[in-house]
Amino acid sequence: MSTVKYWVWLSSLTGIRPKTKSALLAQFGSPEAVYFAEGNDYRETEGITSAEISVLAEKDLSAALMIIDGCGADGIDILTMQDAGYPVRLRNIFDPPAILYVKGKLPVIDEEAAVGVAGTRKSTVYGNKMAKKFGYEIAKSGGLVISGLAEGIDSLAATGALEAGGRCVGVLGTAVDIVFPRFNKKLFEDVAATGAVVSEYPPKSSVPGWSFPARNRIISGLSLGVLIVEAPEKSGALITAAAALDQGRDVFAVPANADSTAGLGSNRLITEGARAVLNGSEVMSEYAEMFPHRVRPLSACDRMTGAAAGDTDKDAAVKRSGKTEREKGDGFAALRVPSSKKTEEEKKPDERADLAMQLENLTESQLRIVSVMSVCSMHADDITELCGLPVHEVLSELTMLQINGFVNQEKGKRFTLNITAGK
Repeated sequence: MSTVKYWVWLSSLTGIRPKTKSALLAQFGSPEAVYFAEGNDYRETEGITSAEISVLAEKDLSAALMIIDGCGADGIDILTMQDAGYPVRLRNIFDPPAILYVKGKLPVIDEEAAVGVAGTRKSTVYGNKMAKKFGYEIAKSGGLVISGLAEGIDSLAATGALEAGGRCVGVLGTAVDIVFPRFNKKLFEDVAATGAVVSEYPPKSSVPGWSFPARNRIISGLSLGVLIVEAPEKSGALITAAAALDQGRDVFAVPANADSTAGLGSNRLITEGARAVLNGSEVMSEYAEMFPHRVRPLSACDRMTGAAAGDTDKDAAVKRSGKTEREKGDGFAALRVPSSKKTEEEKKPDERADLAMQLENLTESQLRIVSVMSVCSMHADDITELCGLPVHEVLSELTMLQINGFVNQEKGKRFTLNITAGK
């Protein structure tokens, strides 16, 4: 108790930024030494402001003692940086939280293949489907999902992980006992029951406006990598990606349509070097060697079905019947059908007109790529050399072409054009 109260005192000072708290601990060695320091001593702390020094000058421990008593009554654990259970992975970031308040049972993070999943609150139907699918498949592959539990992508990724029978750690930007958004109460309870909900803010406390961006460093700090499912150009999820890069974590992104405003930020991450992934197994494959006893390949029955991930009733019915339905609308390619299955009548239409219809919705860059794919199983390097586009643009556009059915990807970064000359 004698040591914990000083940790709680320092941690609960909301008028002091996380990086200042880290600097104080680095300078003085312990929160107790910070408490007993004088005003002039604080001035030596790198980056500290006059306002923060004024906050430190108030040496009242009564609030800290009330927090400790309240946590004990509500079953909330207090995990300080000096405790053995505090994740080493998190402790080693630039500005770790001095304390984690934990509701539930925090897994041994350093033994987990943990992946942070983030995205926009204003997610699309596609983003919702992908978030739930990736959360499910990461958990089924043996991963631990780290989520901010915000509305939209975060919540659906957590839901997917729980539906897979996995665990999730929710990282809050509010006090540990405050559910935000309020309609997520059941999800918060389920996450705490199977994993844990954590915050650097004590129960019943009000938090500063920068608390939500600040919590993103904890999401990435607990994780080996961060997956951005869907994010517009200006999104808090991109702050999480930036924090991950600063901490030396991997960054993955789910591709969106090239003209999607909701996915503009996540698509941009791919062009800047984030790994484009199409399912949760691709994310977890990065950590198979690191955690051979945890990470496992997905079987066909482990993958989330379209209906479970959010398909329409019509889509689900088609899949249950075993029948396939041709995709309709602008931008879809006619996929190859074995010639033995084509009737003579199907082969007769004007091939040039049909090919033009398939290509009319491609971007200029995509058309340049398609035009040079004259043989099967072309390596990405050969495509890049022939079309004259930057390699990052070629890889990004090939991903979009693959998603929309225009190309098939094979092993070894090889691609085959999937556009027919006739229907």
